[in-house]
Amino acid sequence: QVQLVESGGGSVQAGGSLRLSCAASGVLYRRYCMAWFRQVPGKEREEVATILIGGSTPYYADSVKGRFTISHNNAKNTLYLQMNSPEPEDTAMYYCATGPSVRQLCYTWEYWGQGTQVTVSS
Repeated sequence: QVQLVESGGGSVQAGGSLRLSCAASGVLYRRYCMAWFRQVPGKEREEVATILIGGSTPYYADSVKGRFTISHNNAKNTLYLQMNSPEPEDTAMYYCATGPSVRQLCYTWEYWGQGTQVTVSS
């Protein structure tokens, strides 16, 4: 069983920085994917950044490309989202997710964290 716990959310001013963490417990024996999603009330959940553990270059939504960086610490089994120069439009509940790599693609999400709120003020 895999468990995901996000942390690092909070309030930040535009132009600052914030780093989200997602601590994962449980061992996976195949190549798998991890990702950050975000959602605001009344809008569809958005895939922010995705990484295939053990291969592939990360995926970033156009809206965050160049500002956010996704990374993974294998020893700690922890996923990070470094948010540089956040904007008010980045305000959302951020969720960590993981799932198997299917045909070396990442689109199946089986486990989710509880979410951490990020609020960016101007």
